[in-house]
Parts: sequence; structure tokens; C-alpha cells
Amino acid sequence: MSATILIVDDEENARHMLSAYLAQKGYEVLNASTLAEARQEIASARADIVLLDVKLPDGYGPALLEETAHLPNRPAIILITAFGEIEMAVEAMKNGAHDFLQKPIQFERLHKSILRAQEIVAMRRELAHLRQAQRKKLGGMVFKNAAMKQLLHQAQRAAAASVSVLITGETGTGKEILARAIHQLGPRANKPFIAINCAAIQSTVLESELFGYEAGAFTGAEKRKSGLMEVADGGILFLDEISSMPLDMQAKLLRALAERKFRRVGGTREIQVDVQVLAASNRDLPAMIQDGRFREDLYYRLKVVDLHIPPLRERKDEIPDLVGLFIRENNPRMGLNIEGVTPAGMRALLEHRWPGNIRELRNVIERAMLSCDAPLIALPHLPPELAHPATPMQNAVQ
Repeated sequence: MSATILIVDDEENARHMLSAYLAQKGYEVLNASTLAEARQEIASARADIVLLDVKLPDGYGPALLEETAHLPNRPAIILITAFGEIEMAVEAMKNGAHDFLQKPIQFERLHKSILRAQEIVAMRRELAHLRQAQRKKLGGMVFKNAAMKQLLHQAQRAAAASVSVLITGETGTGKEILARAIHQLGPRANKPFIAINCAAIQSTVLESELFGYEAGAFTGAEKRKSGLMEVADGGILFLDEISSMPLDMQAKLLRALAERKFRRVGGTREIQVDVQVLAASNRDLPAMIQDGRFREDLYYRLKVVDLHIPPLRERKDEIPDLVGLFIRENNPRMGLNIEGVTPAGMRALLEHRWPGNIRELRNVIERAMLSCDAPLIALPHLPPELAHPATPMQNAVQ
């Protein structure tokens, strides 16, 4: 790969000498004589590699290491040091410098260092590309349907704003997949994603799971335990099946969300957290509010953004892509090389109602692959209810 190299040195002769050598090697060269000029060039995101002098007229060169640490496409920085600055250079390496070169610079040594830096730049670019592709894929969900494209747009905005999100939809529509995608798309992507299924935990245990407990808080609490809300600090807490949460726990959760702090069970110290909360439910929460089984204030606290995932039967145009995705995911894991589905098989998949939504489709494809010894999944590989669906008359008789 080619690379653009920024030379930061206040000595004009040194810049000229390095520029001539690097241009001869085929690199694009930028020049800066001060830290201020270097900052401007780095802000333009043109430089892949920086040759940085330590002592500059307006400041200390290695200060750029800390200033660029947060950049997603941080350039590789090679320090140019004078005699007696080895200890400083070693410390700079610990702070993220790629390499250091002593004056007078040996061109052969410089070229080797640049080649290694190019490898790092190439890996960073590839990683950024993979992350971008993963974000576009949105956790494996496919978006051809107009309603789902709109859902993606709303999810991206919710991710960027780090606001609370309520995700609704039938069982198996992919609510947790969407929650994880919001995590990938937002500024908390490198922070924890902590998921808890409120329906799978006893109501008496849920509080200690969410908020943690102090030693001696109850029988068996031998030592302090951090709760999931504390573990998720800085990241995302995903509350699946929020409708199963008891009313008393809903009140405690509401207070924690409103004040962004809570106490461990048995504790007196308030713990401050910064957590984006995503909640999911397959039940009718407004109806539960009317029945007194869900708090209205918590509902609106969670529903800053409301994302409803349509059932698969309303977006069947996505089924071919989903099938292809599941086949690609399963082939290496199952040691298979299945290429797709026959036209008759795909028609059966498209005609099915999919009461279990994406989860059911994924399971059907996995089972079909287990019984398939041909390049394409055909009707005989599909479950009987898909391969031989009952006619309306048969349904009436039954």
C-alpha cells in the first residue's frame, strides 16, 4: 500500500532531506515545522505515518501521542530523537509511539521502520473496514423491507444519541439482535453490552442481579458483588422481557434510571453510573399499564425511542437473504458446503407463516442443512409442515 507521511521538524534542512528521500521511495510527503501545523495536518486525516521531532518551537512533540490516542484512524508516530533521549523515547513507546530513530537518521533504518508502520496502518484500515461492514450488516439483520429500513434509520439515531430505547415485537423477531446492533452503531461500541432476561430470574433475585449486594446483606452473601448495572457502566444494559419485572422492582429501576445512581442491596453508598438502557418486550405494555401490571412512568422513561420489529410474515422479501445468511453462518461450523435452496424449497419458505419468526427460520435452515447431502436444500429437507402444507379444507376438517 502507499502511505502519506507527515514530517514534523523545525529544521528546514532536515525536512528537505527527509522529503527528498521519501518522495524517491514513492511516498506522498507533508511537512510541518511546529506542533500547531502538525495538529492541523493530523486533523485533516491525510497522514498515515508521522515522523515527529521531540523538541519543537511551540511545544513538546510527544504530546501528540496523547492528543491522537482517541482518533479512530490514529497515524503511526515515529519519534526523531537526539542523543541522550533514549529513556524519553522508551516512555513514548509505552504511550503508543510506533518507533524512535536517533539523529543523525540512517535511511535504511528509517525505511524499515516505515515499512513496519505501513503494516500497522494497513491492519487498522482493514479493521475499520470490517467494523463498518459489521455495522452495515447490523448484527446479521437484513433490511430490504421499507419498514425495516426505517427501523434501521431510527436505531442509528438512537445509538448516536445514547438514549433509552424500547424494542417491541413478537417472540423471535430479533429484539436482542437489534439491541446488540445499537451497541455496535453507537459511541458505546467499545464499552460493555450486558444483557439480562427478566423473565428467567426469580423476582427475589432480580434486585441483587441488577444492583449487586454488600457482604452480609442476606444469608449466603459472603462477599460484595457488583450488579449488572454497575458492570455495564459506560456501556449498555439490555433488559429483555421487561414486562416480567415485578412492580416493586420496576419502581427501583425507575429511580435508578432517573437519578443515574443506586445502592447495592444492603448498602448505604450511592453508586453513580452512566448506562444506556435498552428494554425489550413481546407483550402489550400499554394494556399491562391499564391492568396495573406495569408502571406508566417507567414505560415512558424507557420509551424515549420506540422500535417495533414487524413479524417475519410482514417482511417476507427478506427471507431469501436471511436464508443465505444462515447457510453461510452454519457451513463452516457444520463442516458443510451448501450453496442455497432450490426454487421449490424457497417457494415453500416464502409461503410459510413463520409464527416463530426469524428464530423459527434459523432453526428450520439448520435442521435442513443437517439432512441435506446435496449442494441445494430441497423440499424433502424441509419440515413436513413446510414441504406439505395443509390445505384450507384440511384445516377446516381438523
